[in-house]
Amino acid sequence: MSTEKDAGVTPRYFSDRTSLKERSRWQSDQIDEVITELSQIRAEMLNKESAYAEQLKAIPSERHPSIRNLLHYIALRSRDITTLQLKLARLGLSSLGRCESSVIATIDSVLSIMQEITGKKVALLAEEAKPVTFSSGRHCMEKNTKKLLGEPPETMAPAIMVTMPATAADDYSFVRDLVDAGMNIMRVNCAHDNRDVWLAMIDNLRKAERELGRHCRVAMDLCGPKIRTAEIEPGPNVLRWKPKRDELGRVILPARIWISFSGTSVDEAGLFPQDSNTVLLPATGTLLPTLNPGDRLRFTDTRGRNRVLVVTTKNDHGVWAESSSTAYVIPGIQMHLESGDNKRKTGKKLTVGNVPAKQRSIVLRKGDLLTVTNTDIPGHPARYNEQGKLLIRSSIGCTLPEIFKDVQIGHRILFDDGKIAGVVVKTAETHLVAEIIRAQEQGDRLQSDKGINLPDTELHLPALTKKDIEDLEFIARHADIVNYSFVRRREDLEHLAQELRRLNRTDIGIVLKIENRQAVDNLPMLLTMALRSPASGVMIARGDLAVECGWERLAEVQEEILWMCEAAHMPVIWATQVLEGLAKRGLPSRAEISDAAMGARAECVMLNKGPNIVGTVRCLRDILSRMHAHQVKKRSMFRRLEMVDSLLDQPVEN
Repeated sequence: MSTEKDAGVTPRYFSDRTSLKERSRWQSDQIDEVITELSQIRAEMLNKESAYAEQLKAIPSERHPSIRNLLHYIALRSRDITTLQLKLARLGLSSLGRCESSVIATIDSVLSIMQEITGKKVALLAEEAKPVTFSSGRHCMEKNTKKLLGEPPETMAPAIMVTMPATAADDYSFVRDLVDAGMNIMRVNCAHDNRDVWLAMIDNLRKAERELGRHCRVAMDLCGPKIRTAEIEPGPNVLRWKPKRDELGRVILPARIWISFSGTSVDEAGLFPQDSNTVLLPATGTLLPTLNPGDRLRFTDTRGRNRVLVVTTKNDHGVWAESSSTAYVIPGIQMHLESGDNKRKTGKKLTVGNVPAKQRSIVLRKGDLLTVTNTDIPGHPARYNEQGKLLIRSSIGCTLPEIFKDVQIGHRILFDDGKIAGVVVKTAETHLVAEIIRAQEQGDRLQSDKGINLPDTELHLPALTKKDIEDLEFIARHADIVNYSFVRRREDLEHLAQELRRLNRTDIGIVLKIENRQAVDNLPMLLTMALRSPASGVMIARGDLAVECGWERLAEVQEEILWMCEAAHMPVIWATQVLEGLAKRGLPSRAEISDAAMGARAECVMLNKGPNIVGTVRCLRDILSRMHAHQVKKRSMFRRLEMVDSLLDQPVEN
């Protein structure tokens, strides 16, 4: 049976009969054990550095302190030191819990104190042999952050990166307001819009910089290979509308139907934007131009129900009509004009035109089987006979058929940001079969163009696609930073470096988007490769990481990334859904505020677009400025607390 002493933990108490000599002997034993273990760890760190000596030659000399410190940290974290940390804490010494930026300097500091206490000689590294000291470690991080992200904000809080909507190309005042509110980096996602739009966004930014006297960097995201669901065969050509009703079934808002004279859409006609209660009805016939407000169009829908449309307004492009009943219409249905109060058919009619096919989805429940194919054949829902027996199981295509050579039986496959989860039960050259293991009880709908994640599969897809290489030419001319999507392996970074040399932009900042399980597993190696670049950083893409690693592990994974990056003096961008409720709906949740405050431990926080994004930037800047005064990375800062005044101002009672 182990004892507290065996575990290296201070006994809860000494008995009255325990002599001072015994107590001193126990403490001396503890110190000897700590010195021995710390010395062993230090030796492992130096051995790790020696083993990496050849690779160090490929890294710029100014980056050597960071790579050496990273190697020391990797050696430290390759063993469980929790018991050692308890011993150090009980001896009143540093428990190494904040050693990331200066690993060996922290250990030598502890050993130096023990040397003074015990008088025992301990081999310590000379200051000049250490990669970084306490102060130079912080300086390395500050220098690397400045190289990548630019001059820090006036408050010294983390920088703010903002994703641009398409309107940033046309609305200069919008971009100006963002810069004025505190945006430090404009993010342009190459997955959306085109080069003309990107250039217009950047031109607006440069104009705002000149007007406000501020500098803002441009970061552009490469798309990377996107694994998504392919097309699903369309449903029938049917159009449905439905009025809104109250709890008693009374119509409170009729369905609005736009009947166009020449196929003009609602937007093209300069009218109200379409919503869930507005439909566009294509129609043909000479009756159309003669329709006037008050006219009634009677027809029989696909279910044999008699229905009526009442014309309400008219303009040069078409007419608005309303319906107080749900209706289903298909091409060819005829609508007859009724006359006056007697509601007789006048003989005039119009015909429903080319109604678009209904977009289909596949309903999946736990236990269902789904075939995922590498063909261009559209997917389809499961098909049953009249007795409800399954004839053909559901099927859907995958936009990247290259994945099929890597997927194995037992691997998980996730759809639509992990809302639907399956496990592969069969693989073949042209398809795989997955059993659904997670879906809502009533079923979840899977549509086309939804993301597919394979967290257990080691994919051998190149991170740079043909489109990415084309986009890099624009990025090299106009951007300060390239955000590298889908990075997983050493080869991915080598390929990007090769393309940047071709474009003569080896100086551009590189941000590794850590968004999949392989990238997390390979993070130490990816960091050593990224240190070859003069300016580099890491983005914690928490949305994709949550899907790949599991929601329950996200908090742990993001902490591990923060630790490893601090050891490499690599700036971190805290991304995904930061203050999303505030940006989109104008009101943040309490959890979002706490999450934004956690972002103060990173060097930059990223916001996504939303109608309230300018106010969100101001709010985030205020949160980060306040939190930065309390905390730097993992180290809590004891700034003066105003709350203590409430007690200090009170008179002392006798």
